[in-house]
Amino acid sequence: MGVSRRNFVNTAASAGLAFTIVPRHVLGRGYRAPSDTLNVACIGVGGMGRNDVTGMSGENLVAFADVDWKNAEDAFKTYPKVKRYKDYREMIDKEAKNLDAITVSTPDHSHCAAAMLSMQAGKHTYCQKPLARTIGEVRAMMAQAKASPKLATQMGNQGHAGAGTRLIREIYEAGLIGTVKEVHYWTNRPIWPQGIDRPNEAFNVPPTLDWNLWLGPAPERPYNPAYAPFRWRGWWDFGCGALGDIAPHAMDAAYWTLDLGFPSHIVSETSPLYTESAPKMSRIVYDFPARGKRPALQVFWRDGGLTPARPAGYPADAMWPLGGDPGHQLWIGTEGMLVADVYGDNVRLVDEKKNNDLKAHPPAQKYPRTEGVYKEWIAAIKGGTQPGSNFNGHAGPLTQMLLLGNFAVRMQEPIELNTETGEIRNAGVPPEYLKPEYRKGWSY
Repeated sequence: MGVSRRNFVNTAASAGLAFTIVPRHVLGRGYRAPSDTLNVACIGVGGMGRNDVTGMSGENLVAFADVDWKNAEDAFKTYPKVKRYKDYREMIDKEAKNLDAITVSTPDHSHCAAAMLSMQAGKHTYCQKPLARTIGEVRAMMAQAKASPKLATQMGNQGHAGAGTRLIREIYEAGLIGTVKEVHYWTNRPIWPQGIDRPNEAFNVPPTLDWNLWLGPAPERPYNPAYAPFRWRGWWDFGCGALGDIAPHAMDAAYWTLDLGFPSHIVSETSPLYTESAPKMSRIVYDFPARGKRPALQVFWRDGGLTPARPAGYPADAMWPLGGDPGHQLWIGTEGMLVADVYGDNVRLVDEKKNNDLKAHPPAQKYPRTEGVYKEWIAAIKGGTQPGSNFNGHAGPLTQMLLLGNFAVRMQEPIELNTETGEIRNAGVPPEYLKPEYRKGWSY
């Protein structure tokens, strides 16, 4: 099982043999041919990265890279024979010949650098959401994916592979809520500190953490527990705040179903803004022009505990606002309203009679169900196809759209856009908001 798929193929070819996948029944029950097993490496194996490891556990795990071996301890103990690295660059350099695929689950600021190196090494690539921290990085990843069409790429917004997101689109296309006028999102995020100044205290770096590697391409600064291991998401140099955490899930169904594309106009309202960290709460309004047969509509984002007012026509005896972690989405149409959680699950129509009818007579399944985001990616690799949330076709455009909301927050002024290209028409845009300058030794 340790034989790499590539070496297996090359050896067969050099021996002049016809290469075929050996049927499982020939090999015996429970045995899988090396040709049918992916050799996988994981960058980041603690936190969400631990889920990536579990998602890949049916394949051949070759190597792990993590800058914090305490955070990675559970993965290391569970898979003691897997090679360990702290620097993913070293791992890819030494193990590339043995690998088919790589997962990336780092803080946002390292997504692009790691995923680009993976694709440039010719590896199928899975990257956690959001795809990258800035629009320039997202576009670079899209361009690389387009130039590597045989590589299956996937972003970790698992709801896109879920049944709920597909059901939402089927409900909409069946006309059960009519023409959508507004979509609202709200979340209890951030659940980490935001809206704060950079700390001044000095701390020793934990002995298990390589702080230089954790910083990766980001500007140098002293270690502080205000950043790692968990609190990085609220700092602009490292993360994308509440929007970057939840919107790749929450906004996915509407982006896909309604073919949103780029907005024409974005306005943000926030709590007091700090230069280096995202605000404690924000409200962002996206205006999307008519597209094809879809009329213009508005999308509203709220975080930090902000919730929309009870919409007109929402049952007076029904609970409002909807509670629960991490939040909800509400679609308002000319013929009714739909609610779901941020992952597109727990879908229901607000009108009780219509919802009972929906449960009794659901719309035809136009969009095939999957076995989940990891199996969808694995199947795409083995089948020579692309999964749903691939970098160039879906994940990249979705991530650009939602990151424009953060751009509006940081600019503190209404944003005007070219709806065809996503070009920002405002003057005085700081270039680092769009395309960061990486530290020496890191590139994309």
